[in-house]
Amino acid sequence: MSRVAKSPIAIPAGVNVSINNELISVKGPLGTLEFALAGSRVGVSCENNEIQCKSLDGSKHSRAMSGTVRATINNMVTGVSKGFEKKLTLVGVGYRAQAQGDKLNLTLGFSHPVVYQMPKGVKVETPSQSDIVLKGIDKQQVGQVAAEIRAYREPEPYKGKGVRYADEVVVLKETKKK
Repeated sequence: MSRVAKSPIAIPAGVNVSINNELISVKGPLGTLEFALAGSRVGVSCENNEIQCKSLDGSKHSRAMSGTVRATINNMVTGVSKGFEKKLTLVGVGYRAQAQGDKLNLTLGFSHPVVYQMPKGVKVETPSQSDIVLKGIDKQQVGQVAAEIRAYREPEPYKGKGVRYADEVVVLKETKKK
């Protein structure tokens, strides 16, 4: 079983954490995030600029949830202090991306352009026509937006064309021989 919950979370300077009943609020220079502990049977305490997560009863479920809660709170602290970033790359002839305010216009080889509306809290940049950079304070939301954009045209296994993560490796298949 994982021992993630045993290590404390250090609170950096400029970040305020408040715990009210089952609501944890983390406020930092980049914004504010909240997390509800409803029904997780995990105790969270904040002392000496450190956050500790403990299982309230010794059950297997609450021990597992204590590690999950600890990871979520750690992501919140990191998000409001540094932020998160995902990079996507377009591979293919004529595949282009263009950011216009809170919309992302994609040309992915369809008969129509794809317009993706960015949710609140996620910013998009396109340093070049084939690169997309997503930034935000909520790790789950940034990852979800990246996955939704990638789902429009996933990398295909023969030529590798499509939308892929910048660090993703696509293993190409060999074509059928006569």
